[in-house]
Amino acid sequence: MNLKPRRNEEPEINLVSLIDVVLMLVVFFMLSSQFIDEGRVRIRLPQAEGAPSAKSQVEPIVVAVTQGGSYRVNDKELINSSPETLRAALIREAGEDRTQRVTVRADGRATHQSVITAMDVLGRLGFTEINIATVRDEPTGQP
Repeated sequence: MNLKPRRNEEPEINLVSLIDVVLMLVVFFMLSSQFIDEGRVRIRLPQAEGAPSAKSQVEPIVVAVTQGGSYRVNDKELINSSPETLRAALIREAGEDRTQRVTVRADGRATHQSVITAMDVLGRLGFTEINIATVRDEPTGQP
């Protein structure tokens, strides 16, 4: 016969495993987050206004990206589509003036990588005013 009084132990919650799970989630989200340097290439976004903007005296350099991924600088076809060739053509067209406006005009079916490569080359050369050319959708005759 056991005559000792029984102790009623209080139930307790073990928080160690909860802390481990939360710590692992924090580490996972920290490692899977992307830290993007968005300030490297400056882009002037278009503004919607009723009146057309005034024309400047200096024509911008036009970098055209074709559907096949090749480049044209001011309507001059480049010999290949490498970034080094594009860089050399831009240096030849702009000279030392990096404040000159540059318009990137890409075909709608061009790969995104080709357009980003052109913008990356422009950013590395130090161009500060890059515009992206678009066309306005024509309204259909249906109400």
